[in-house]
Amino acid sequence: MPDELLHAKLLSAVYWIGLILLMFTAGFRVQHNFDPGERRLAGLLLAGAMVVPLAAGWGATVIVDLDAYVGPRGSPRTLTLFFAIAVAVTSIPVISRIFMDLGIVETRFAKIVLAAATVQDVLLWAALAVATSLAAAQSPSLADAVLAAGRTLAFMVLTLGLGPPLLRYANRLRINLVLKASRLGYTLVWCFLMVALAAALDVNVVFGAFIAGAVLGRMPVGGFDEAKTQIFSLGLGFFIPIYFAIVGFRIDLPGAFDPILFFGFLGFSSAVVGLCVFATMRLGRCGSLTSWHFAAAMNTRGRPGIVLASVAFDLGLIDERLFVALVLAAIVTSLAAGAWFRYAVGAGLPLLDRGG
Repeated sequence: MPDELLHAKLLSAVYWIGLILLMFTAGFRVQHNFDPGERRLAGLLLAGAMVVPLAAGWGATVIVDLDAYVGPRGSPRTLTLFFAIAVAVTSIPVISRIFMDLGIVETRFAKIVLAAATVQDVLLWAALAVATSLAAAQSPSLADAVLAAGRTLAFMVLTLGLGPPLLRYANRLRINLVLKASRLGYTLVWCFLMVALAAALDVNVVFGAFIAGAVLGRMPVGGFDEAKTQIFSLGLGFFIPIYFAIVGFRIDLPGAFDPILFFGFLGFSSAVVGLCVFATMRLGRCGSLTSWHFAAAMNTRGRPGIVLASVAFDLGLIDERLFVALVLAAIVTSLAAGAWFRYAVGAGLPLLDRGG
């Protein structure tokens, strides 16, 4: 095997391990216990940030011809679904990091944002899994879409429902030599088993890693905390930086930069999400300032936006121009959200005003 091919395969393996660990650790952040008093606002926020933006993203592909940005393995249908997801995606890791750095992660405002973003993340990653399954079909039909959605839903429901009791049962087995030898190894085995199961069911492996992390996050506090910390360190110290470095290396600036596409997507998606969230929260009797804070938070695309773009590009669903536009939009929206909340906290602006 030529050295260049060997290096390419090795780099590809590190890239996918980094992506899987990134989504596995993202699953740890999925919240499971919501304060009943916060559910109403979280539900409103979820509706404003997801329902209309998804529909708007879908409708945009009908009004504007985006077929030129379809990848070699994509189709107009998969592009429509993918574009709708890209408009609505929100970054839990970035927004939670902003909240932690500013010391507001324990506020009621932050808990409402993270609760809504958690549910949104699960639903949107499930939709992406459906889109990637459709990409495998030569000419995807309605039956293919229903089958892909059914497989994805079954995997998610069964894994989230049966995963925790199965893990608890396995933990109590005396013959569980992997657990006894290393909790870190045991945790990684669980992750890659779920990834392998997802692949066997023709469900996107990125979604499999995300759900595996969400299941582990439901285990009793203290049981796997050290293993989670070690995986964070392993991923953030080696694999995940390489993943993002490869993503950055693949961005062809200025060759694949389409300014009309980039500014069009950035302006359209930010306006749709911002206005929908603002209007929804105002209807929910939140004050103008609070509604604006929610709009800024849910417009943060960050890592999920980059992962979404790289997965779609790797699978040939989108071309390089759309890939570059989505990655840059994820970076710009994350920087904008961070700047806004630093200003708001520094100026002493209330996150939840009387209306909230």
